[in-house]
Amino acid sequence: MNRNGARRKRGRGPMRAFMAVAAILVVLFAGYLAYSLFQSNDGEAGKGPDSVADNGSGKGNSSNGQADEGTNNSGEKEDEGELDPSAQLDANVTDEELAREYDIVISGGRVINPETKLDKEGLNVGISDGTIGVVTSKPLKGKRVIDAAGLVVSPGFIDNLSYDPNPIGVWQKIGDGVTSNIAMHGGTSTPKQWYSYYERNQTPVHFGASFFYTQARNQFKLSRYAEASPAQSEKLVQDAEKALNGGALGISISLEYVPGISAEEILPLMELANEYNVPVYFHGRYSDMEEPGTELEGTKELIGYAEKTGAAVHIDHINSTGGTFTMTEALAMIDEARAKGYDITACTYPYDFWGTYLNSARFDQGWQERFRISYNDLQIAGTTERLTKESFAKYQKQGKLAVAYAIPSQAIVDAFKAPYVMIGSDAILEPGFNNHPRASGTFARTIGMYVREQGVMSLMDGIAKLSLLPAQRLEKQSPALQKKGRIAKGMDADIVMFDYETIRDRSTVEQPDLMSAGIKYVLVGGQVALDNGEMNKKIRLGEPLRSQFERVSESAGTLQWDGKSYPLVSYKKEAYVDLFALSEQGYGLIWDDITKTFKLEKGGQTEATGNPLAAPGKGELMLERGYRAVSEDASIELLSIGKRAFVPLSHFNSLGLNATNDGDTWTIES
Repeated sequence: MNRNGARRKRGRGPMRAFMAVAAILVVLFAGYLAYSLFQSNDGEAGKGPDSVADNGSGKGNSSNGQADEGTNNSGEKEDEGELDPSAQLDANVTDEELAREYDIVISGGRVINPETKLDKEGLNVGISDGTIGVVTSKPLKGKRVIDAAGLVVSPGFIDNLSYDPNPIGVWQKIGDGVTSNIAMHGGTSTPKQWYSYYERNQTPVHFGASFFYTQARNQFKLSRYAEASPAQSEKLVQDAEKALNGGALGISISLEYVPGISAEEILPLMELANEYNVPVYFHGRYSDMEEPGTELEGTKELIGYAEKTGAAVHIDHINSTGGTFTMTEALAMIDEARAKGYDITACTYPYDFWGTYLNSARFDQGWQERFRISYNDLQIAGTTERLTKESFAKYQKQGKLAVAYAIPSQAIVDAFKAPYVMIGSDAILEPGFNNHPRASGTFARTIGMYVREQGVMSLMDGIAKLSLLPAQRLEKQSPALQKKGRIAKGMDADIVMFDYETIRDRSTVEQPDLMSAGIKYVLVGGQVALDNGEMNKKIRLGEPLRSQFERVSESAGTLQWDGKSYPLVSYKKEAYVDLFALSEQGYGLIWDDITKTFKLEKGGQTEATGNPLAAPGKGELMLERGYRAVSEDASIELLSIGKRAFVPLSHFNSLGLNATNDGDTWTIES
């Protein structure tokens, strides 16, 4: 072999090595690209408007109806240290859970849980005794298996702005994916009788109601334009307190329909609601921008009640009352109040036309100018008839419901983009079908039009507004709602399954009774009420959704700490002590009124004082207001009793404290 040949042969070795390394790098790079593509498609299912950014919608999981923000504006996860929710599922599944036979297994669906931001195809849900037992990608056995491949598996929708669950309208609700019908626009002045009636009638959806202030006022035969006297107002507040203790989920007040209701009547009710930790639902006083009395003034009035009393406020259908012509300004006012720590939410329905009864105060003289419409912009619901001056007068005497084509379409879009605005239908179908089509199509229309077609919000955010946010708005004092609006182990099996590509509303002004399309299955309490599109009217498992209150009863013992004896209270089988016991033992406590948290720091400053040695009074309310104590190592949920905060002894170990129990006496070991 000559020297040139040898040189060429020697040169091939490094070249071959270089080419081999390059090939390996190409393979690795291609694998990385494929993995990245898979990961990005996996969370969004790779189709439709789910790839659209959140636009600020549905950020949250707080008690005031705002879900946790999981992504930033670029769609990337904000906390890279957090595991993807789908990755956590199988890690928590036991062999026992996989081996058991479930009553129902939902197989292979795209499961969406807005509380954890889970969005994963090919998952299986096991259901037993009305409760979700497991969510996993692993196979499950069931007495019945529902093939959900190609379907979205969502928490059952919660209509928090509905009316009494009459025996006609409840089936339209199920056909629209609703599993809980809550009468917070209206309701009852006698909840004990109301709940008893619907329990006896075995309604197929879960049900709840507010204390309906308008109905309660009727005992005094007051005109809608008359103010209650101080004595009458005092009696009405007593009625409201009785109603809350009887299960009412909150208080509802309709100012536009009863304009005589004054601030002097409202403020005592707000103070009561704050005391009982329940929201007040308001139909605002004004729905237009014509002086005197504009919709922005009406929204400002409601915000003012929250600021004066600290009570939670919910603004009913802000698209038609409070923000119709000035939605961005109204939302900005709410944003500002929320930034200051006030608990304010709102709802909308996905239609650019409203509906109400022609004999209501909304149609008092001047309605054409106020709403910027004419007689021809009114249509009798359930018919094709547009109105004239003559027919308006006739139907006004009859008290007919008409729809009004009077809402700017952009107002709906803007409302949906606010993270604290949820869905409320403001309707339920009644005999005669003289109803707005929202009675049958609200929930399907939200997903079909505003998620899939217009991409106003992601599917995750849309489902949150239909399920999780309404549950969070009312769950503080309603334990039943704490298990709704989620798909996870231990939650109630209230579930809707729909075809994302075909879900849509079919109801119209002319035919408001038409069922929605694309909704295949609805489970209420773990039973199939809508079965592959067919209604099963034998399923009547609706349960009451009530407020419940616990009060201080007998002493739960004492905590002995450094020569001091602190009284304890028992709540949900746990012992609690006044948080300010920590301030007497070398911990600083600083309250943040915006985040509703105490900053807890060893050796830190304390800005406020309390008397932790005094026992709370027997009968005082024990409430979960969402207040927390936060230290470097722990975030502890607190119990509120009056103006005092109590901390569970079970969390003392997170502070490096060892609390031991000897009967009724606990001791902190040094």
